[in-house]
Amino acid sequence: MSELYRSHNMNAGPGALPLEVLQQAQTELLDFKGTGMSVMEMSHRSKEFDEVIQTAEADLRELIGIPSNYKILFLQGGASLQFAMVPMNLRPVGASADYVVTGTWSKTAVKESKKLGTVRLAANTENEGFKTLPTSLDLDPKAAYLHFTSNETIHGVEFFNEPTPPDGVPLFCDASSDFISHPVDITKYALMYAGAQKNAGPAGVTVVILRDDMLERVPANMPVMLDYKIQAESGSMHNTPPCFSIYMIGLVFKWAKKVGGLSAIEKMNRAKSDLLYKAIDESGGFYTGHAKPEARSLMNIPFRLPSEELEELCAKEAKKAGIIGLKGHRSVGGMRASLYNAVTIDSVNMLVNFLKEFQRKNG
Repeated sequence: MSELYRSHNMNAGPGALPLEVLQQAQTELLDFKGTGMSVMEMSHRSKEFDEVIQTAEADLRELIGIPSNYKILFLQGGASLQFAMVPMNLRPVGASADYVVTGTWSKTAVKESKKLGTVRLAANTENEGFKTLPTSLDLDPKAAYLHFTSNETIHGVEFFNEPTPPDGVPLFCDASSDFISHPVDITKYALMYAGAQKNAGPAGVTVVILRDDMLERVPANMPVMLDYKIQAESGSMHNTPPCFSIYMIGLVFKWAKKVGGLSAIEKMNRAKSDLLYKAIDESGGFYTGHAKPEARSLMNIPFRLPSEELEELCAKEAKKAGIIGLKGHRSVGGMRASLYNAVTIDSVNMLVNFLKEFQRKNG
């Protein structure tokens, strides 16, 4: 049997998954625990799938430390649907909500929220090129909530300390691209949501962690599939959920616990990002990082080369070397390496060595 070939996967999402998770899914693909069926084939109302979704929730509660007064929902539509669901459910009629804008995704969240009601910008770093985090916030003590994006996938800036809202104002977070990558005190948040396809699993499921008291805000006569209260009451099973994606994130949660939990994962992620940032900083300007050092993401590292032609060549040569996904987002160009939880230190070393050799040949 030939040796398994695996790319060095730097894709921004869907991103790398742990090899042992993929191997377990492969083993169980045709016959899940003696049922003679794949998880993709079985009824979502079966006791076997009920165990899958309940175990995934229990493992996530343990991994993050989520108290019993929070609901965990496994929904569809990605974080992009949450940009609308959040204000629809949790911003009362006539109320305003505060948003912190630090990149493309928080800017998009504002755009969607404005379609449904009033938005205030507590901060906006676009004039600085989305290279840093705000040094101060203009906060409304009567805001329905304060919303921020913990990690901007495209611009590579990350909050390591969450903003502090005024007393009585709940904190909401889009954590899509740094979810389960480091410890977090979830009790500081009333709502956290994350598309799975960065760190937690494949595309198709979005995790929503919601404090119970927020459900009291949900208005009557919401469209049923967009109603947090109905989704919570049904255990995310009002209709057929994304069964296989939920199964996969359950495997990832078990893997995360096995490798030592979120503190151990954060340590690994810091070691990986330190390697790459060091190579960029020591390149003499051949490679230039986008984010300012104090705001640099551990997850997504965008950088530029002296010309777009060199960037095209670099991405092309990297792909030949088995390093995949280095082209920057189409909206900003450049290069980007995404070092999600499942990206190994060996892959980052391979990338660093490749970049040094590429500079030697083309610098």
